Amino acid sequence: MFELKEHGTSVRTEIVAGITTFMTMAYIIFVNPAILSVPQPHGAGMNFEAVMAATCLSSAITTMLMAFLANYPIALAPGMGMNALFSFGICGAMKVSWDVALGIVFLSGVIFILLTGVGIREMIFKSIPDCLKFGTAAGIGLFIAFIGFKDAGIVVAHPETLVTLGNLTSKPAALALFGLLVTSVLIAREVRGGILWGLLTTGIIGALIGIVQFEGAVIKLPSLKPTIGKMNVSGALSLAYLAPIFTFLYFAMFDAIGTLVGVGEKAGLIEKDGMKRLNRALLADATGSAIGAFLGTSTVTAYIESASGVSEGGRTGLANLVTATLFLVALFFGPIAVMFGGGYKDPVTGHILHPVTAPALIVVGSLMAEMVVRIRWLDVTEAMPAFLTIVAMPLTFSISNGLALGFASYPILKLVAGRGRDVHWLVYILAAVFISRYILLP
Repeated sequence: MFELKEHGTSVRTEIVAGITTFMTMAYIIFVNPAILSVPQPHGAGMNFEAVMAATCLSSAITTMLMAFLANYPIALAPGMGMNALFSFGICGAMKVSWDVALGIVFLSGVIFILLTGVGIREMIFKSIPDCLKFGTAAGIGLFIAFIGFKDAGIVVAHPETLVTLGNLTSKPAALALFGLLVTSVLIAREVRGGILWGLLTTGIIGALIGIVQFEGAVIKLPSLKPTIGKMNVSGALSLAYLAPIFTFLYFAMFDAIGTLVGVGEKAGLIEKDGMKRLNRALLADATGSAIGAFLGTSTVTAYIESASGVSEGGRTGLANLVTATLFLVALFFGPIAVMFGGGYKDPVTGHILHPVTAPALIVVGSLMAEMVVRIRWLDVTEAMPAFLTIVAMPLTFSISNGLALGFASYPILKLVAGRGRDVHWLVYILAAVFISRYILLP
């Protein structure tokens, strides 16, 4: 079925690759529900256990889809950055209820499926300037890292300067700093699954100092009832949500294409005429967002951590079946996820902090920020739109605001510099859409 001999691999190699991929991306089981369960008005306020179950199920189903449709060793799960946009940007900043936000994710997934079917995704991908692609990735990295610092209590609010340094001797901040050090060392030592092992180590230390509380059970099947089928598609059909729908679509498309190309190159799956089954892989990715929204989680996308499994020799969808199976097994360990990612109420401030999962956010943010080196900083017409995109995301606590400033400034700067012809016509349309959104909508 998976043509192992043709791909120069074996059952044993694929099993090892599948386990390796799972270990490097399993942190999402803890981190995703931690982000989506942040209480209102700052976050989505979703049920932690239900999101954890939706995370495991959506990851397993879509990873299997990738295996059977495209026969690629590329796993999928709710995307980092997009879950932050969902919880803090859409539900928090825009005050959208999480059921409507799930409807927005579902619609973006449906549009992605349609665009994949008619081949428009290639045109959109080619039209977006590189500076905005790289700036968006880096901006999301800073945004995620900022959330991690905030969740750890390392950065706190200040009435005069908006933010300032928190009390680093407090238990949550000290635990998060310890976790950040451990995780960074593991990654520097190239330990596979370094983020997950760092998270687990931080959780164990947190239990010893009283931040992580044992729930009285280790194995328990969580309920999907609070979230499954609760997406409000009709509520999402509003002009006010055009920008977030496009934003989710944008990230889903570019995350998928970027990951497929990156992992495909590493696995030797890309030939002169490209990836043979790229459309099938994109279809699996696009379908994942719709499935995830139905189950109760933010946008599902291909994971760059799949490169770790490829490094172990994974070349086919059989590795994906192993990864998917492990996500299903993880369903039964919900209490551990609640212990490590459920949050800690600071007795001094009363704020809900997440010092165990915060280091993972900071580390993932740093990995995403590496894209700044690919921006042409000596060209102002490239550097300024990228810079505005990067800084606006954490400073306005909104990914869509960063995108809007980047898209609006890029064609304007190119025009006044006499290089308007360098801009794809579709970028002018996208810029007009973003500008109109701020003029016409509150």
